[in-house]
Amino acid sequence: MTAPRAFFAVLARDVRLSVRHGADTLATLLFFLVAASLFPLAIGPAPETLGRIAPGVVWVCALLAALLPLDRLFGADQEDGSLDLLLLSGLPAFGIAAAKAAAHWLVTGVPLLLAAGPAAIMLRMQEDTVPVLLLGLLLGSPLLSLFGSMGAAIVLGARRGGVLLPLLILPLMTPVLIFGVGAADAAATGLSPRPNLLLLGAMLAAALPLCPIAAGAALRAAAE
Repeated sequence: MTAPRAFFAVLARDVRLSVRHGADTLATLLFFLVAASLFPLAIGPAPETLGRIAPGVVWVCALLAALLPLDRLFGADQEDGSLDLLLLSGLPAFGIAAAKAAAHWLVTGVPLLLAAGPAAIMLRMQEDTVPVLLLGLLLGSPLLSLFGSMGAAIVLGARRGGVLLPLLILPLMTPVLIFGVGAADAAATGLSPRPNLLLLGAMLAAALPLCPIAAGAALRAAAE
């Protein structure tokens, strides 16, 4: 089997497993929506206040929701021996990591992206700013999956890996959060969101090759 076919086979396998266990995706979406709905209860229903903090709320809730399935991204395959078979399949370790990251984005990032619009409207965000927020999430959510898969591979097999994982990847995700919220805030104040969106695109272009390579090296180390 050629490398591209093996890549799509691993991707399709993970997507099928996620669809079969759809409760995990539903739990992620419910966490996102419940967490976002807590802010109006905590700070009050004033539209001006909610609209001002809406981009930050949506981004923080999306970031935290994306963390939920990461501890099982490689852990389940390691427990049942599938990871060893994947590493022996002929697909390079970085290809396996890239397929896992792509599957995480498809089953977690895309649903969160679809739920972000209604959540932003619920938080009284300006309607003309919502497309900029969604464009930022479109660029930023793959970064969350790439950084998350890299962190999940690094802590694979470590004691208390579920505790170490957020501590490892949250600092990496902080620039994504800053630029994503900055783009929406700029659009809300009449400024151009282009610089922030370009920075997100540059980060994505750098992370696409580098994160799978780092995750693949960690997978090989964990399998030895």
